[in-house]
Amino acid sequence: MDVFEAINSRMACRQFLDRPVDLDIVRDLIRGAARAASSLNLQPWNVYAVTGEPLRNIVRQVSATIAHRDWRTFETEYPEYPEELCEPYRRRRYDFGEQLYDALGVGRDDAKGRLEQIKRNFTFFNAPVGIFITIDRRLGPGQWADLGGYVATLAILARGRGLDTCPQVLWIRMHEIVRASLNIPVEQMLYCGMAIGYGDRDRTVNRLRTRRAEVSEFCRFFGFE
Repeated sequence: MDVFEAINSRMACRQFLDRPVDLDIVRDLIRGAARAASSLNLQPWNVYAVTGEPLRNIVRQVSATIAHRDWRTFETEYPEYPEELCEPYRRRRYDFGEQLYDALGVGRDDAKGRLEQIKRNFTFFNAPVGIFITIDRRLGPGQWADLGGYVATLAILARGRGLDTCPQVLWIRMHEIVRASLNIPVEQMLYCGMAIGYGDRDRTVNRLRTRRAEVSEFCRFFGFE
């Protein structure tokens, strides 16, 4: 699979097959993604790859916790996004929600169905591998941008190996459980989780193609005439 196909076929997978991923593949992906660009070659990423019983233990702890407390009440270490989204971002977020819950067959008024889907994030959507990515909290916006490049590169490389991924910012609400389970140093901030595995591409939700803005909405060209 060439890089263009890998990028075009990448999606946020929300249901994985019960099929393990070999350690050597996971290690190669993590190593390969470290070729992502970073200003001054700071390489500001720290990666924790989890599978088997350690992963099940984290999922069990989180599941027990959110069974008795609303997931939205957990403090995050950084804002997921601004409280008041302006346009065009508010419209894009709304559009995504409509597409996703349409694909899941969950109605707009089905609060219980939506909640259950959100909770599935904390099971890594049945993926056999969970990745947690952290950043030194002493670093700044430039390094956060580089970290996003690492996440994107990891997802594309995984696709190139026939795997699927789902980057999950929602895990930052469970940073205390993750930190304690994996002995993450206090100077590291949880940036996101990522599910990795073989996607169940027969599922309707995994056939969802989220809409993208036209190039004219976000790019201006100069000197090409």
